[in-house]
Amino acid sequence: MDVLSSIAAQQYSATKPATAPNPDAGANSAFAELAKDFTQTLQQSEQLSQAAMAGGADPHALVQALAQTELAVETAVTVRDKVVEAYQEILRMPV
Repeated sequence: MDVLSSIAAQQYSATKPATAPNPDAGANSAFAELAKDFTQTLQQSEQLSQAAMAGGADPHALVQALAQTELAVETAVTVRDKVVEAYQEILRMPV
């Protein structure tokens, strides 16, 4: 029994690098870029909101930034809902 567990551990350690995430992969980098753009939009809106509260920002720019943020959040929520829906559909599939 001990020999089998050591063989299994060796096999696992040999295949572990193959299952590790690859940050240079095309799909991962595209998703990472979208996430980075999303956070950048939120940060810019937050900075502009703080400047507006201090009295140093144009109200028109503030409204525009808040509209962009609202659109970004709605898009993220829609994508999340679609991913959850797809996952639930996969769970309903017979094995």
